[in-house]
Amino acid sequence: MQMDRATLYSVMGKGWQIVAGPITLLLIAQHLDPEAQGFYYTFISLVALQSFVELGFFIVITQFASHEWAHLKLNADGFIEGDANSLSRLVSLGRIVFKWYAVASTIFVVLVGAGGYLFLSQESPLALDWEWPWLFYIMLSGLELWIFPFLALLEGCGQISNVYLFRLYRTVIKSLVLWLILFLGGELWLAAGEVGVSTCVFLTAIFLKYKNFFTPFISLRLQEIISWKKEIWPMQWRLAAGGIGTYLVTSIYTPVIFHYHGAKEAGQIGMTLQLTSAVEAIALTWIITKVPQLGVFVAKKKWRELDQLFFKASGACLGIALLGSFTLWSLIYGINIIDHPLAQRVLPPLGFAIFLAGNFLVTAVVCAFYYMRAHKQEPIVLLNVLNAILNGSLVWYMGSRFGSTGAATAYLISTVILLFPFSVRIFIRFRKNWHRPEK
Repeated sequence: MQMDRATLYSVMGKGWQIVAGPITLLLIAQHLDPEAQGFYYTFISLVALQSFVELGFFIVITQFASHEWAHLKLNADGFIEGDANSLSRLVSLGRIVFKWYAVASTIFVVLVGAGGYLFLSQESPLALDWEWPWLFYIMLSGLELWIFPFLALLEGCGQISNVYLFRLYRTVIKSLVLWLILFLGGELWLAAGEVGVSTCVFLTAIFLKYKNFFTPFISLRLQEIISWKKEIWPMQWRLAAGGIGTYLVTSIYTPVIFHYHGAKEAGQIGMTLQLTSAVEAIALTWIITKVPQLGVFVAKKKWRELDQLFFKASGACLGIALLGSFTLWSLIYGINIIDHPLAQRVLPPLGFAIFLAGNFLVTAVVCAFYYMRAHKQEPIVLLNVLNAILNGSLVWYMGSRFGSTGAATAYLISTVILLFPFSVRIFIRFRKNWHRPEK
């Protein structure tokens, strides 16, 4: 099962979500009317526009940091020690990304904040106060975006188990805060509350536990630097295109349904996507927590160890995805059979099954992506762009005419005819051309 500490913490976090998630959904159904639920999930989809300013840097940071960390370590006092050139390059990487994210966060808050306000204004029930919750949500999301490079550096530098422990704390505290907000009648302040919790937990963890780790990023005089133009940008622009495309594959559904069919149906597809995405997120834990080690194996050219770790982790990942999908669909089918009120807050079993099927195939594709990115390569950029265009076009066309089921079908069609088969082909060719396992 490939269960190391990082995976254990992540699985514990997902396990808490499995227990707390239904409670949260029940409370949302009880304390938010269908229109408020639609606004809540549309908030989340609009904030996903972060990818348009973040430009894939998060993944790049982890990959590049892991290659430098192969020659570094933390001492007993929490300071970085090891090869001076690797430390200098790591620090130069950090300084680049801290500046990048400061600018990106500001642009995000201004553009998405204003654009989201105009978009949400098209359907505003008079009794629903969403303006101030949206303002605070977007500002806190901008602050959370600025924190991303700190976490990515820590993950790439072998601290992934502690990062996932922070995420576990965040997950538990966030659920408790969300329940409190709902009980107090906070309605759409729910969104700002969960981002505020994330920001507080991560800032506290980073600046208390890893103060010494980040000291050289302020004071060290650089000897060797990472060239953003020559080293980072060739990979980043590909990830940026893929990240922008990801929005059209994962987050476009709720805004489309909100625009054409209203807040109530947008709430149904929003809750459905949250549930199906949770299954995918739980499964991907088994591969995501291995990303830094995959990068170390590539840096040391240990191809056999690389493949052993990847295929074991991917096998566990897909097994969990299949089991989780079947279990979740059975629950959705059951609440429809007994006509439970919660059944009216999600898509019917058919639409739910279509999203789950698409997610399973995407889970396999994402595993392959992480393997290729461990080589600091992004050979699927064109495929991502084409799939995003196809998926976005189909979702807009079929979602506007046939509602949520049409949008779900569009997702499955683009995955089956384009993303999955061509990703498998690229992965096989990539692995054959770049290295061969030791015999």
